[in-house]
Amino acid sequence: MIGISKKTKPLADRMRPDSLVDFLGQDEVIGEGKLLKKAIESDQLPSIIFWGPPGSGKTTLAAIIAKKTKSEFIQISAVSSGKKDLQAIIEQAREKEKQGKKTILFIDEIHRWNKTQQDALLPFVEKGLITLIGATTENPSFEVRGALLSRCRVFVLKQLGKIHIIQIINRAIKDKANGLGDLKIQMDKKTIEALSSMSNGDARVALNVLEYAVYSSPENKKKKIEITLDIIKEAFQKSHLFYDKDGEEHYNIISALHKSMRGSDADAALYWLARMLEAGEDPLYVARRLVRFASEDIGLANSRALEQAVAAYNACHFIGLPECNVILAQAVVYMAKCKKSNELYVAYGKAAKDVKEYGNLPVPLHIRNAPTGLMKELGYGLGYKYSPNFNYQEKQDYFPEELRGKKYLKNL
Repeated sequence: MIGISKKTKPLADRMRPDSLVDFLGQDEVIGEGKLLKKAIESDQLPSIIFWGPPGSGKTTLAAIIAKKTKSEFIQISAVSSGKKDLQAIIEQAREKEKQGKKTILFIDEIHRWNKTQQDALLPFVEKGLITLIGATTENPSFEVRGALLSRCRVFVLKQLGKIHIIQIINRAIKDKANGLGDLKIQMDKKTIEALSSMSNGDARVALNVLEYAVYSSPENKKKKIEITLDIIKEAFQKSHLFYDKDGEEHYNIISALHKSMRGSDADAALYWLARMLEAGEDPLYVARRLVRFASEDIGLANSRALEQAVAAYNACHFIGLPECNVILAQAVVYMAKCKKSNELYVAYGKAAKDVKEYGNLPVPLHIRNAPTGLMKELGYGLGYKYSPNFNYQEKQDYFPEELRGKKYLKNL
């Protein structure tokens, strides 16, 4: 190891830009002429929610706003704060209001606050005592209370492009004040591009891995720190695939798998399956989704599909990962290549709609059981035609009277 004294703050924190000029990516949100940029520059910020993947710049934008605004800027994390902290902030905001000063409250990971905590904040945002900046990796439609969300502008930040990550890495290597520019780092273009790709659009990951690689590597004879592709791969240590099993990306990818199979694209379906399994998804979750798909999207067009799906589930149950990956691959390709029919899915939807519309319609007397004498006296089972006696050709109503003649299935 080299005898380098690391700077106190992590590289990712030191390299945070402090102006919009140096902020890379997100031109659709913060580019020239955009409303958010104008609001920041004029210090007239509305309450907003930044929604985007990790490392896309949510916290950085909040930090830039903190430096630009004349308002009191308070930053908290929803993970480590609650109603008691909010109450103290409200008291502070009231004092600042008396002095003619606004308060901006930045809540990182706002989706971590529960309903009660969010509701406690709502009236103060509504009255304008607090200007809220919330940051979340989760879909705010699901994670932020509707009443609070309706009082905020939502800005969607996208995963940073490879070119932006490369620029950020190069900045860090050359920057002498905040980056690694005081060291002689030798890192070729191919390795920088690989680090960018492995970081999956997350600038923080790229800089954390770079910093670890640099401070863990020895100097060579030329007093340079050579960072190779192998060193970068080792520095990652674990899968660099972004896949939050409890977050929105989980649902995005299972949706992509489902739609690829529905569209009969077996190759795309295999790719999305691999995305899930290689990132550590529970194979039984995937297998359960295949069981559903077999009836929803294939149904009676190929009734063997359900057998295949159930067999795949059972096989995954006793074998587990990694061996069951090929079992799921077989089932996924089978489903993708099957003839499709959603007639059962549509027909059940129509039946369920009638149930909701008509309520608890009485069962016709002739198809009710009559296990007691009283029931027989009341007409239970009277006039019922036993199908085998009529060679299954009997003409008989099985629907409640209000739905007589109803057809849910077109082709059967």
